[in-house]
Amino acid sequence: MYCAPCHGKGGRGDGPVASALLAGPADLTILARRNGGAFPRDRVRDFVVGSGRPLTAHGTSEMPVWGAIFRTFESDARVRERIANLVSYVESIQAPTTAPDDAGSQLFRTHCASCHGTAGRGDGPLAELLRRMPPDLTQFTRRNAGVFPSERVYRIIDGRDVPSHGDREMPVWGDVFRTVSGGASEVRARIDAIVRYLAGIQERPA
Repeated sequence: MYCAPCHGKGGRGDGPVASALLAGPADLTILARRNGGAFPRDRVRDFVVGSGRPLTAHGTSEMPVWGAIFRTFESDARVRERIANLVSYVESIQAPTTAPDDAGSQLFRTHCASCHGTAGRGDGPLAELLRRMPPDLTQFTRRNAGVFPSERVYRIIDGRDVPSHGDREMPVWGDVFRTVSGGASEVRARIDAIVRYLAGIQERPA
């Protein structure tokens, strides 16, 4: 409703109003790719609200200051919820990132490749030592009717909602990352980066 006229329905900066603007709208799908594979949630929220961009000396920015606009009509609590939902949506449309220097690629090589293999096909150097062969991580989309199940993959990697009966050989990375980085937002950023990497290596039918 508010962003697609400029940024386009897919967030790529190709909305119907885009050509009339002095500066082309940003492609919102590559924010994580430009940020080392991690979605810059706080920066995006501040930019939408208006606090994360300097006031222009000559005239106003073409992008509306949505924080102030929303507060004209709604309570602060409702505005916070509206902006949080908007930021979450932008995060959900991030393009998969598989470049070697991206955070997801680095995290996968460091924490996952020893079992799942560098290409994610379950043929890592430790795979034969496990009771069960690691799955081929490139097949999630094919096995899910052509849709990458990002939330399910996130929960598998996080591992903190594993059923109480039994255990698993795969580490509970949610706990590991929390020990390393501390904050919940840092843990989520690490797992999100790996999920985006896995989305990028999916094998699709020809």
